[in-house]
Amino acid sequence: MNNLNSILVEGNLARAPELRTTTKGTSICTFPIASNRYFKQDDTMEKEVSFFNVETWAKLAEASYQKGKKGRGVRVVGRLKQERWNDKEGKAQSRIIIVAEHVDFRPEFPKKATDEQNDQETEEANVETENALVPTF
Repeated sequence: MNNLNSILVEGNLARAPELRTTTKGTSICTFPIASNRYFKQDDTMEKEVSFFNVETWAKLAEASYQKGKKGRGVRVVGRLKQERWNDKEGKAQSRIIIVAEHVDFRPEFPKKATDEQNDQETEEANVETENALVPTF
């Protein structure tokens, strides 16, 4: 009998999904999601971000690859899987991933022209700020 192993996580794709194929031709899609948690500490609101690697298989992998893009909201239902291996020095390593059984993508809404202009201005301001913070010698 299997033990209970179930997880539900909501968040946003931290980067674009990657699609690969097994030697037998089965599709595998992987993507990380960022899940935010807000809580109050003293008199300020704090934000805690957790990142989770997700893996989808077969038709779900193909659909996830087609629908997913960086920043898109997503809800994942699946199970936890521990991967184990030995590194180059022979030291045991492991990580936990989510093997998705169901993935829901939040709807995408077309951006208004003013939203696109604001995004462009914000991006330009961020580049200027990043350049200003780079020390010159």
